[in-house]
Amino acid sequence: MSKILFFDIETTGLDNQKNGIHQLACIVDIDGKEAERFNLKLKPFKDDVIEEQALAIGNVTYEQITGPDYLEPTYQKNKLCDILKKYVDKFDKLDKMHLAGYNNASFDNQFLRRLFEKCGDNYFGSWFWSDSIDVMVLSSYKFQNKRSQMPNFKLGTVAQYSGIKVQDDGLHDALYDIELTRKIYYKLMFNKEV
Repeated sequence: MSKILFFDIETTGLDNQKNGIHQLACIVDIDGKEAERFNLKLKPFKDDVIEEQALAIGNVTYEQITGPDYLEPTYQKNKLCDILKKYVDKFDKLDKMHLAGYNNASFDNQFLRRLFEKCGDNYFGSWFWSDSIDVMVLSSYKFQNKRSQMPNFKLGTVAQYSGIKVQDDGLHDALYDIELTRKIYYKLMFNKEV
């Protein structure tokens, strides 16, 4: 059985040791079908550094991420685990999910792991396999002969080169980004539209 958690985050900066997650969007994919999707908005931890440039990229303000629509990070991490429990037995070493995203291997995975640590939860590895699916890396294989013609290798560009329509004003919203990522994955791997 294939279990994938397609996920994307928006953060308060680029350093997972000093910055934090303010948006976590996920699509639970079981055997190629969407089982569930959710979009969690997290207040920063008290010690998280909040960089204005990072917020501008995510099109949010300090007032928004510290306001009533954003919930405490430990509460949201626990909500994530409650959802994961529906699909994974964290006590079974052979029952886990693959994390999948765009450039997640070098960025998002570390922020997600750090979120668990900040919440005092040492069981990140009970939910997820250590190997993840990075759709940016998969796209590198697909577009290696066209790469010199591409203006960049950002998610929106790769989606367009994959034949997927992109709403530019939706980019950098974690839920929209993970929808695009999942579409690219299925197009590249199975020539299938989801």
